[in-house]
Amino acid sequence: MHFEDWGLIPYPQATEKQENYLSLVAGGEASEAIFFCKHPAVVTLGRATEESDLMGWQGEIFKTSRGGKATYHGPEQLVVYPILDLNKRTKDLHLHLRNLENALIETLRKHYDIYADGGREDATGVWIGTKKIASIGIAVRKWITYHGLAVNLNEDPLAFTGISPCGFQTNTMVSLEELTGSKIDYKKFQAQFQAELEEIFKV
Repeated sequence: MHFEDWGLIPYPQATEKQENYLSLVAGGEASEAIFFCKHPAVVTLGRATEESDLMGWQGEIFKTSRGGKATYHGPEQLVVYPILDLNKRTKDLHLHLRNLENALIETLRKHYDIYADGGREDATGVWIGTKKIASIGIAVRKWITYHGLAVNLNEDPLAFTGISPCGFQTNTMVSLEELTGSKIDYKKFQAQFQAELEEIFKV
C-alpha cells in the first residue's frame, strides 16, 4: 500500500482517477493506495440524497456513486480516498467505515486532545458531541473500495451553505480550527492522519 497527495484537484477528475486506479488494482496491476486531496468548492450528491437536501446552493453539483446524502467539499478540507481490496482483507463494509472513523478519532485524540466518536447508528462520520467534523461516503466495486472521508480542517465561508449536509442542519458541521482556535496546517495534519491510517489498514 502506498500514499499519494493529489493536491487541489476538481472533483470529477479525482473521481476518474479513483475509478482508473481501482481498475488497475482489480486487474492485479497496482497495489492498494490511499490518496489525499482537496477540492475546489463543490456539492456532491450521494445515492441517498433527497430533493430537500438542496436549499439554494449556487455552485457546482455532481451526482456520485458513493453512499450517503449531499455534502460539501472545499479547499479547507482534507479529503481521503482509500482504494483498498477487501478481497484480501475482510468483506465487511461496516468494518471499513469504522476503521476510517477510528483512524481520525485517534489522530484527534493524540495530537489535538479532542475526544471524538463515530459509528453512530443514525449516521456515519466523526462527531464531537453534537458537532460533526468529518463525513464519510464510500462505494465498492468488485469488493474494492473507493470514495472515502472528508475532514473539515479550517473554517470555510462557503461550507455547507445552501445544503442539508448528510441530512443534518448546516450548523451541525464544525471545523478543527473552530475547535482548537488555531489555523490547522494541512501538511502536518495529513502526516498525522496518514500514520494512523497506515497503522489501522496495515495487512
